[in-house]
Amino acid sequence: QVQVVESGGGLVQAGASLRLSCAASGRTFTRLHMAWFRQAPGKEREFVAGVGWTATATYYADSVKGRFTISRDNAKNTVYLQMNSLKPEDTAVYYCAADDANWINYFSSVPWTYWGQGTQVTVSS
Repeated sequence: QVQVVESGGGLVQAGASLRLSCAASGRTFTRLHMAWFRQAPGKEREFVAGVGWTATATYYADSVKGRFTISRDNAKNTVYLQMNSLKPEDTAVYYCAADDANWINYFSSVPWTYWGQGTQVTVSS
């Protein structure tokens, strides 16, 4: 069983930055695919960013490319989402996901096994 805990959400103005953190435990961290998803009120959960075991492979939704950066620190069992130039449309609950499969479709929420409780990000205009 893998435990996933997010932190770092908050209320910011448009154009500001936030960094989300996600700590995972219960499994060798270097064997975990990690990703961030978000869900706005009345909308489906959507992929934001993902990172492979060694952090050499990263994936982003088109809506956040160039503004968000995902990274991982395998020594700290933590993955980060640096969010710059935030927009009101980035407002959502952000969820961290983890999975220990050999391969995973990062862009779909369906295959991910382990989820955090979510952290709220609110961007005011």
